[in-house]
Formats: sequence, structure tokens, C-alpha cells
Amino acid sequence: QVQLVESGGGLVQPGGSLRLSCEASGRTFSNYFMAWFRQAPGKDREFVAGVGWLGSITYNTDSVKGRFTISRDTARNTLYLQMNSLKPEDTAVYYCAARPAFYSDRKGDYNYWGQGTQVTVSS
Repeated sequence: QVQLVESGGGLVQPGGSLRLSCEASGRTFSNYFMAWFRQAPGKDREFVAGVGWLGSITYNTDSVKGRFTISRDTARNTLYLQMNSLKPEDTAVYYCAARPAFYSDRKGDYNYWGQGTQVTVSS
């Protein structure tokens, strides 16, 4: 059974940091493109950042580039998202997702999803 399990969310003040983790099990994702999406209340799920199996990285430039860093540990089948300088507009449920091989920023292209972890940025 394939599972993606996120952790690391929580409540943080504006300007703070969090590190999200996504542990994959049930198969190897070494040749998969893995990504973080987020969904704020009343909004569509949006692509945040993704990393390919050869290490290529793509960010949603408008919203997070320069503040968020995505990385993956292939040996541990784990994906990370380091989030710095957090803003209230970063408040959302953050989801880990995986799809075979290639980059996509469309949620419909992803085969596997985690259950999500809540990130709340508030003073």
C-alpha cells in the first residue's frame, strides 16, 4: 500500500520558520517527480514547489521563491519543505504529492497524495 505521510505543520508567528516532511512508503519514489501543494480555505489547491528524480527544482515563483526550499532524500524516500519568513498568506493545508518521472504543476497529474498538514501563520 502506497502512502505519503506529511508532518511538521503547526502554528507559527509571521517571520517564523517551519520544516515539513513527507515520508513515502509502499514503493520507491526514486524516479518520481515529487511536489508540495497547498490549499487555503476557499481557494484551489496550488503548486508550491517540486523536485525531479535527477534533482531539478521548480518553485511557484510568485509566492514562495526565495523563502521556501524543497529537497528530497532518495535513500530515505522522504521529501522536505523548509519554509522561512512565513507570512499569514502562507496559511494553508500543505500536501505532498508524487507522479511518475516528469514535472507538472497541475494537481490532476499526480497519482499519489498525502493527507495534508496544517500550517497556520498568525500572531
